[in-house]
This record gives sequence, structure tokens and C-alpha cells, in this order.
Amino acid sequence: MRVLPLIATGLLATTALPATASLAAAQQAVRIHDIQGTTRVSPLNGQQVSGVTGVVTGVRATGSARGFWFQDPQPDTDPRTSEGLFVFTGEQTPQVAVGDAVTASGTVVEYYPGGQDGPNQSVTELTSATWQVSGTGEIPPELLAADSVPVEHAPAGEIDSRELEPQRFALDFYESREAMALRVDDARVVGPTDEYRSLWITSKPEQNANERGGTTYTGYADPNAGRLKVESLPAGEFPAAAVGDRLRGSTSGPLDYSSFGGYVLEAAQLGAHVPGGTRPETTRAQQSDELAVATYNVENLDAADEQTKFDRLAQGVVGNLAAPDVLALEEVQDNTGATDDGVVAADETLQRFTDAIAAVGGPRYQWRQIDPENNADGGEPGGNIRVAFLFNPARVSFVDRPGGDATTAVQPVADGDRAALSVSPGRVEPGNAAWTDSRKPLAGEFLFQGRPVFVVANHFSSKGGDQPLHGRFQPPARSSEQQRAEQAKAVRGFVDQTLAVDPQAAVVVAGDLNDYGFSPALAPLTEVLTAPADALPPVERYSYVYEGNSQQLDHILLAGPLTADYDIVHVNAEFSDQISDHDPQVVRLRAAE
Repeated sequence: MRVLPLIATGLLATTALPATASLAAAQQAVRIHDIQGTTRVSPLNGQQVSGVTGVVTGVRATGSARGFWFQDPQPDTDPRTSEGLFVFTGEQTPQVAVGDAVTASGTVVEYYPGGQDGPNQSVTELTSATWQVSGTGEIPPELLAADSVPVEHAPAGEIDSRELEPQRFALDFYESREAMALRVDDARVVGPTDEYRSLWITSKPEQNANERGGTTYTGYADPNAGRLKVESLPAGEFPAAAVGDRLRGSTSGPLDYSSFGGYVLEAAQLGAHVPGGTRPETTRAQQSDELAVATYNVENLDAADEQTKFDRLAQGVVGNLAAPDVLALEEVQDNTGATDDGVVAADETLQRFTDAIAAVGGPRYQWRQIDPENNADGGEPGGNIRVAFLFNPARVSFVDRPGGDATTAVQPVADGDRAALSVSPGRVEPGNAAWTDSRKPLAGEFLFQGRPVFVVANHFSSKGGDQPLHGRFQPPARSSEQQRAEQAKAVRGFVDQTLAVDPQAAVVVAGDLNDYGFSPALAPLTEVLTAPADALPPVERYSYVYEGNSQQLDHILLAGPLTADYDIVHVNAEFSDQISDHDPQVVRLRAAE
């Protein structure tokens, strides 16, 4: 909740000034560009100003952060200084309308979403404000064309007090337009509509464009500067848009900044929603001599979920994934879900899921999993999240070896001239500090047409705590990588041990690794295992869409004499009605000749 600046709070950055200086500032009329200045922090931060003139370009009339944006119709010649400003009125709806010419007075503050000590940029605002409407005016919004925003993302370091270079850096360009009216014409949607009535568009339609209309995050050096979040100021209908759709005509309004995505176009006008024809994909069925192994993050599935979720996931497994032989599932919760009641069993959750699959014509899958210790594996409190295997016993056999539990480590052992598992299913190094408050990998031994295949299901730790791409610290610190790097080393150790027992062992490492194929955190795995996704063009490697970036978080990696036919099956991440936030993927394996 936003608070007024006269209340002591850590959310506002203010500068104490001598009384004489404050009085002088109050008596001197200033322009908006004087308030905005040439850096992110106003040179008048904390001061009283008066006689600030402009034309209203947008009104936020709901919520706890109400107010209006106004813009000077007579800009200066300095490209670094924004000509727009937000007037914060708290929970009071301002009695102004777009097109009103106003003269305002108030206190200049820098508001840091999430707190002044956090990683987000600040928003320059006028608070404790009074204003008078003196007439009407018009501010044509500035067009963001394909070449308007620089491709280079941001300078290095803490960028709060650094002089803006809007012709060089994307974040500086947006900051130099903070609170100004902008427009994007015939914008393509690159992030689907979410539950908060927002979506993502791009002003650079050719930038890392994939075949389905998205913009793919292909490396840390290129975060895709054309991405821009869009929210609607009017309270009317908001389109349920998918990636690849368009907003025909002009989408325009003042530019704001939020901790949820960074710069956001607060649209007073939305272009007409035009569906782009993006449809959920369907992969081909495996042939008789192919072992199909899939990975699917089912997003906190528990037995208390509505039947609709089970039914839609089941339809996806049977219809879109073509009923793979083995499914590595992530985010399976205990039978009571987020209720923190000591329950750790997930048999009811998995029974409902396998029943739903059979009900839509799929195979009667069996499952294998290991209950975690209560509240020891991270995720939603009380949910006891874990990974699990589903397998089709008509196509593949599971080799059960007793002794696997939450704390017992699985070991590769010799079984004649082949490798085997000491326990199956079994957890990989569950006592390793790398898995503190995180999901432990599950290894299982399968037999397909008489040949053993070892599958390791994974769900690495999340990116929580990383600094945002749009923040004031550049490049952003990715502190969460350290734990995933240790997790990758642990799984790599298990693979190495397996191959040491049998250099010809077939090993599949699958799951939500929560990082990109180019990330150094995954290097312990990607340096030695084959990534079938690498056969795809870089822009087609994605299973998740976040802040308008299509990105690769889910992976299937291989070791051993295998040939692979690989497919990412886009059924969720690009759509507003997604049943999970991840897309599944499948690999069809044959023994190499």
C-alpha cells in the first residue's frame, strides 16, 4: 500500500533542506523538466515546488496509488529530461480529466517500489499536491517506432545518479520519457494477458522473434529492449491476449514504472485486439522402437485442486504430448496442498491425475515418487512439493529396488556388465547442502525393450532474490545462481558415477532447472551432456514466458548411445488461460546404431 509522504516511511527518498532553501523553491515556479532533471533522481527531491504547468495525459482512478499524469506542452531541448510527471493522491480520486490544463504545487519525492533499499528504480512524483484547472490542451503521444529504443540495455553500476544517455541505453531512454505520453502502433503481443489485467508488447517486432510471435531471451547481453508492459487505465474490458496476437491501431498512455516488470504503458487507449492464430501444439506419437520421455511442471498440483485442472492437464498429456512413456513431473504437492498440516503423502494427488489421464483415453499410468520430509523442500508452505515419475507399464517397466526414502542417497552400482541403482526410485544426494529448502532430484531405473534407461527428474531452486532486468543495479545480480550451480554439480556427479560403472549407460536428466541453457549455473551439466534443444535455432528454445521474454527454463539432457527426436510442446506459457505456467517437452529416444 502506498503512503502519503508526510508519514514517516522507508519507501520515500527525501532530502532535508534548510528552511530558507525550501521557501525559495516554493516561491519559484518550475517546469516539469526542471523537476525530472538529467538523472533518475530529481535535483529537487524533497523540495516544495509551485506553478508547475502541464496537460493531463492519464488518470488512475482506482486502487491505493491514485493520481494523474501531466505533461508540459513546451518541452526543453535536452533529450535527457522527461516532460511528464505523476501527481500522487493516494486513495483519493483526483478530479481531473485527460486534456485538462493544470497548474500544480506540491512536494517532489522519489518513490521506490518495494522500498528505497531494494533493487527497483524510483518514480519521480509530486505529492501533497494542489492544482487548478485553467483550461484544456492536447499532448500528442510520442511514437515508439522499431528504431526508437536503443538495443543496448543499460550502463554498468548503480544507475540512480548517473547522467542519462537516452540515445545509447534502453533503460535511459525509458527514464527520459518517465510519465510522458507514448504510443505503439499495431503492437505485437509477446507476453499473454495475466490475472492483473496486463500484457506485454514489443516495439521491435523483429527483435529475437520466434516462429509463434514471441520475443526470445537468447543471452544476458540482449534482454530485448522493445518489450513493454501494458496496463489499461479505463476499467472496461481487457483483451484475453496470447503471444502472437496484435493490438491493431494505437496503444497509448503515460509511461509508469512498477516493481512488477519495470516500465509500463498505462494505456488510456488500447488498440483493438486481433488474434494472431497461435494455437496449442500437438507432438507426434512415438514409434514402437522409440522411448518417449517428457518433463512437465504441473504448477502446484494437489488433490484439493478443482477437477478442471486435472482434466485439462490430462488432455494435454494425452492429446498434446501424445501419451509419452515416461513423464517427469515437477510441482506435485501433497494430498492437502498448501494446508500446513503435516501431511506429506501425494498418493491422492497422483491417483486423481492418473485417473484423469485414463478417463480421456490415455494409458493407465503408474507412478513412483518419494515423500519429502515435512516442509523441507521449499515451494509453497505446507505443500511439500516434489518431483515424481509417471510411466506407461504397457510400454516400459520400472525397476523397483527398495530402500529409497527422503534421506537415503541413491548410488549407481554394477549389475554384471551394466549399471544399476542401489535403490529405485532414489533421491540424489538428499543430504547435500545444495538441496537445502529445495526439491531433491529423483532417479529411477527403467527397462525399455530389455535395455536399462536411467531417468533423473529435477526441479532446481527458483530465481527468487535475483535483481530484476529493469532495476537500478546493472547488470543485475543473480544471487540464486549459486545454489543451482551446486545442484547441477550434484546431478553431474551422479551422472559421472553412473557412466564410470557403465560408459554405455543411457541417462536422461529432465526437468525444470530454473535457468537458461546459456547460464553458467547449468554449465556442469551442459558441458558434458547432450542438449537436444541445441539443434533448434536459439529463438525457438523456450518453455516459459516472463515479462515478455520467451525463455528456456525446462530441459532434457542426455548421456549415452542415444539418438533423439526432441520437441518443446507449446501449450501453456503463451496463453492467458494457461493451466500451468510452463510448457512440457518430450524426447523420443532410440538406441544408437
